[in-house]
Amino acid sequence: MVIIEVSLLSGFIMTSRSRMLLENRTIVKKIEVKANVVYIYLEKLNDESQTFTLQLEQVIQVKNLKPASIKIYDYYQPEEQALAEYSAVCS
Repeated sequence: MVIIEVSLLSGFIMTSRSRMLLENRTIVKKIEVKANVVYIYLEKLNDESQTFTLQLEQVIQVKNLKPASIKIYDYYQPEEQALAEYSAVCS
């Protein structure tokens, strides 16, 4: 099992439409939202490229918005991981 852990930008939430679109993908086993982190559980990954799009909605305006992180790792071997940052399009 593979987990994609998306820390949300300060003041943002994931839209319900985004959640629905992710849940309809066969590779997605489960989605959890805890505090400001979205956990996307995948059955497995292979060599084929995958793209996941999360639509975020700003609910609170935050000044000096800092980048947030995305981490992907194997549930059974968490030391095998990749880490990236993302920023708001308008920042």
